[in-house]
Amino acid sequence: MKITLADIKAAQIAIADHVLRTPLLAAPHLAALTGAEVYVKYENLQVTNSFKERGACVKLAALSADERRRGVIAMSAGNHAQAVAYHARRLSIAATIVMPLTTPFVKVKATEALGAKVVLHGETVTEAQTRGEAIAAAHNLVWVHPYDDPQIIAGQGTIALEMLEAVPELEMLVVPIGGGGLIAGNAIAARAIKPSIEIIGVECALYPSMWNAIHGEKRPCGGATLAEGIAVSKAGGMTLPIVRELASDIILVEEAQIERAVNAFLTLQKTMAEGAGAAGLAAMLAEPKRFAGRKVGLILCGGNIDPRMLASVMVRELERENRIVSFRLTIPDRPGILGQIASRLGELGANILGVDHHRLFLDVPAKGAKLDVTMETRDSAHAEAIFRALLADGYQPVRMESGAALE
Repeated sequence: MKITLADIKAAQIAIADHVLRTPLLAAPHLAALTGAEVYVKYENLQVTNSFKERGACVKLAALSADERRRGVIAMSAGNHAQAVAYHARRLSIAATIVMPLTTPFVKVKATEALGAKVVLHGETVTEAQTRGEAIAAAHNLVWVHPYDDPQIIAGQGTIALEMLEAVPELEMLVVPIGGGGLIAGNAIAARAIKPSIEIIGVECALYPSMWNAIHGEKRPCGGATLAEGIAVSKAGGMTLPIVRELASDIILVEEAQIERAVNAFLTLQKTMAEGAGAAGLAAMLAEPKRFAGRKVGLILCGGNIDPRMLASVMVRELERENRIVSFRLTIPDRPGILGQIASRLGELGANILGVDHHRLFLDVPAKGAKLDVTMETRDSAHAEAIFRALLADGYQPVRMESGAALE
C-alpha cells in the first residue's frame, strides 16, 4: 500500500489534539561535539516519552466500533507498548502487549501502569511477535504492528512535517532504524517536501537487519544492546522498499558510540535518551566528516532508559575519558602505608572512590601487598600525571583496565 504525503498530513490532523508537538531546538553543545549544525527533535517529551504515540494514535483512532470492542494486541520492546496502552486507555479499548523477556523493567511497569495486560515471551521482538500473533488469532484481537502498518508509518512521518516547518533549511535527517516505521514515514514526508534532503538511517551494529536487506549481506543479528528499542532481527516488509528508495545510507553504530551519545544527551543537553533515542547522535560521532558543516536534524526518539543502566553508562563514560581511573599498586605491608598513599593522592588532586587491599597474591613478597585504588581525576593528563608520580614513588602502578602500565 503506497503511503503519500497526503496520508501523513491527514495523520497530522488526526493527532493534533492528542499528541504533543515536540520542540525542535538548536543544540550548540552537540554542534561543538560533532562539527555540524545540530537540531534536536525532542520526542522524549511525549507523555510516554517516545515518538511511538504518533502512529499508535492514528491507528487506534481509525478502528471501527467492532474492532474497538474486540480489543487490540501489539508486540514491542517497550515504547510501542506504552503508546498503544496509553491511547487504548484513552479510547476505552482493551490492550494486550507481548514484550521480550529482555525488556527493561521500567518499560514493563510503565506499560502495566497504563492499563495494558503484559505477556513476557522470548528473547527478541521477533519471538514476541510470534507469540502475539498466536494470541491475536486465538482471541480475535486487532493486531497493531509497530512498523509494518500504513497508518503507523503515516503517524511517525508527522515528525518530519514538524521539523521542516520549524527549520526548512535542514539538509539531513538522521533517523534510528528498528523495523523501519520511523525512517519510512519521515523519509516519505521529508523527501516529498524537500527532495534534496538526505535521509540517513542508523542501526546498532549488533542488529543490522535493514543494512543486510538493502546490501544483500548476512551479518549476524543478536546480542545484548543498549539500544533494545531498535534491536530488530528482520526488516519490515512494508518499510524495506521505502527505505531502499528514499534513504541515502545506513550507518551501523557500535555499543560504545551509543553509550557516548546517551551520556552526551544527558551531560550536554540535560535530557534523557535511551539507547535507540541516541542512535542518531551516535552515527554523527561515528562518522563526523560526513556531517561536518551540515544542518542536521536528529530525532531523539525515546527517553525510556532504566536509571540503573543510565548510571552505568555515565560511569563507563567517565572511565573512557580517564576521569575515573583504577591503579594497582605494589606496596610494603606495614602500618601507616595506606595513610601515606591517601595523603599522596590528596596532594596530587585525586579523589579516592574505592580501595581494595590484597595480601595473598603470589607475585609479591610475603611482606608486600597489592593495593587497588579507584579515583576520580580531572582528565587524561591529570590521570597520567598521577601515574607518573606513583611510579616515581616506587609503587609500580598498573592501569587496571588494561593490565599494563601506561607507556
